[in-house]
Amino acid sequence: MAENLSQPPEKLKRLHMMEPRDHFVSVERWRSKVNTKSEEYRKNLAEMTAITGFLHDRLRESLSQGSERAIQKHLKSGQLLARDRIELLLDEDSPFLELLPLAGWNQKDATLGGSVVAGIGLVCVPTIKGGSVNHVSVEKSRRIAEIALENNLPVIGMIQSGGADLTQQSRVFHAGGGSFRDMAIRSKRGIPTITVVFGSSTAGGAYTPGMSDYVIMVKNQAQVFLGGPPLVKMATGEVSDAETLGGAEMHSKVSGVSDFLARDELHALDLARGVMSSIHRKKRMSLPAAYWSIVEKPFYSAEELLGVVPSNVKIPFDIREVIARIVDGSRFSEFKPLYGHTMVTCFARIHGIPIGILGNNGVLFTESAQKATQFISLCNQSSIPLLYLQNITGFMVGKQYERSGIIKYGAQLINAISNCNVPSITVIVGASYGAGNYGMNGRSYRPRFLFSWPNSKCSVMGPDQLSGVMDIVLRQSTQGREIPKELEEMANQRKEKLRQKIEEESDAFYTSSRMIDDGVIDPRDTRDILGMCLSVIYNGDICGGDLRGISRL
Repeated sequence: MAENLSQPPEKLKRLHMMEPRDHFVSVERWRSKVNTKSEEYRKNLAEMTAITGFLHDRLRESLSQGSERAIQKHLKSGQLLARDRIELLLDEDSPFLELLPLAGWNQKDATLGGSVVAGIGLVCVPTIKGGSVNHVSVEKSRRIAEIALENNLPVIGMIQSGGADLTQQSRVFHAGGGSFRDMAIRSKRGIPTITVVFGSSTAGGAYTPGMSDYVIMVKNQAQVFLGGPPLVKMATGEVSDAETLGGAEMHSKVSGVSDFLARDELHALDLARGVMSSIHRKKRMSLPAAYWSIVEKPFYSAEELLGVVPSNVKIPFDIREVIARIVDGSRFSEFKPLYGHTMVTCFARIHGIPIGILGNNGVLFTESAQKATQFISLCNQSSIPLLYLQNITGFMVGKQYERSGIIKYGAQLINAISNCNVPSITVIVGASYGAGNYGMNGRSYRPRFLFSWPNSKCSVMGPDQLSGVMDIVLRQSTQGREIPKELEEMANQRKEKLRQKIEEESDAFYTSSRMIDDGVIDPRDTRDILGMCLSVIYNGDICGGDLRGISRL
């Protein structure tokens, strides 16, 4: 069975559980200051355990493949379920990192997961299940396509689609066409798409195999046509059955849309594996030598992360304690440890792969921004991937800091992040507010992967601050005049309503539902997920260099 790194099954196997070797002995192990017997630790542990439990409940919901009646009807027709297809396609014991599993969660006009199961194993596997494509399906598929292109990953698509959900046509039609452009661009760059058609695929669902490099269709089951029999009859008066119009045998023998005719679904999956083995895909860059050697696991247990990090993002914690529980041997070499203390920058290894880490220990001052800019430049120069651990309320404000050039040095940091050539990964482990989100490589700066912990919050600013600012603006508009009592009550009610709205919209599950991240993850799985993402990154070129761009020196 494939190991799903983003789902709740029992205890995840670690990629490396061997004895440590002395490949990083020159770096001192971090000496943790966390007291695991303290009241604070126990409180954090209880609250974070509850939050991660909520996460796993939602992830279990995302595993659902329909009602029992629908599943039985599907199985009786001789078809496998989407997740079973993925299991059979992947190599035995292959890890599987599911991406965006909570897309569409708690949205009235969307399905949980967007009717798409997508992730990375030994291959990248987007799977469109039976049913129409809604706006979440389109957005999720485009994000998976972006990941495949950036990381030089072949795509195996397993489709059975009714095309666009016509009730959402304005949100599906325009954006959906871009998915075919994505396929064309990947093909030009030598990144193949293999499509296995399991059932009827109409309209937009027909263009997917049409744009693919390899197409496999299941006999007496798969059908592909731009317009089904009812539409053809209405448009032309022609009467035809589905098999004659667009069946697997017709497309394999007559039209040539299909390259392989499968006897059944199991044969189709074998053919897909055969195509993958024949195209001889290799990583463009070799993983660092340490990856293939015995890797030192962290000295401190990942289980302790639930007690190290508070559930309340207002309570500070030392980001070094997080780093010590995800990097090899709990060893890291800190860069400029005595300067810009609210920004921690260090070199480490995760599963043997060198990485530069930036983490927050408070708001960003001018010194913190300068330090981060220099560190990014050094990693870019040495072609070392970057990891950003976000717990940030923003840049420091006030007269003193404006005079010290906080805008100038913040701009230099943004410039460095924007022009950095090496791949980056971002994990939101606490707060992610305002310009701090930008200064720590948020979604708009296109990290290769972005994950959130279930306790994290992400918005323009904290709910109390935002509602308070709006309240101040309202009161200033009165120009000092006394506010009538009834208007005072209305202002307070509006302030509280706005605070609740921002609280809801900053929640990790809300943002993940809208695909601001690539998934909400259990903090204890962070190291293994990062290890897999780093391995994926090496499918493409990692080539740094000097940073370019306007800097306000």
